[in-house]
Amino acid sequence: MSHLILLFSLFLAPAFADRGSQKSTQNLCSNDVSHKRQKRDWIWNQMHIKEEIDTPLPHHVGKITSSVRNNNAKYIIEGEYANTIFKVEETSGDVYAFERLDREKKAEYELTALIIDRTNNRSLERPSKFIIKVYDINDNAPVFVQKVFNGSVPEMSPVGTSVTKVTAVDADDPTVSGHATVTYEVTTGGEYFTIDDSG
Repeated sequence: MSHLILLFSLFLAPAFADRGSQKSTQNLCSNDVSHKRQKRDWIWNQMHIKEEIDTPLPHHVGKITSSVRNNNAKYIIEGEYANTIFKVEETSGDVYAFERLDREKKAEYELTALIIDRTNNRSLERPSKFIIKVYDINDNAPVFVQKVFNGSVPEMSPVGTSVTKVTAVDADDPTVSGHATVTYEVTTGGEYFTIDDSG
């Protein structure tokens, strides 16, 4: 009988040892996960604003958000016209423009987003640069590149002979369909002369 009990305990010992090692391995893995540093990233919507918005100021531009979770977190922006034209709401990360913007004067602004602990001013995340783009509206009329264009044509020239070339330019964004497209028209003397879209 004593041999039987000894044999039985010898069979069970490796099984318990194996179960114990599994448990310690699981604990080790869970400790590794809990102590692993979580990657944090800046997250925000694309920053853009239309030029010459005629609604009351300030105008909402976008939102900067970090995945940092800290009750004392405070958002700050630095860079071109930060805290003058552009300001950030320090708890929400909402960015506002406090002036009407003109794309023809400046098409984009480069700023830096920061998040700090308001109790000690310690940075909670690496700073990140972002661009605020000013979207074009079709608010400019084409202008001729010079006041007078002189042309000449020999008498008795056949119909369709080139007389001169005129050029006008539009300050609006050429990448936006139709905003910088220039077309020409003869307003006086149309019975003798025509002009095509190239001027």
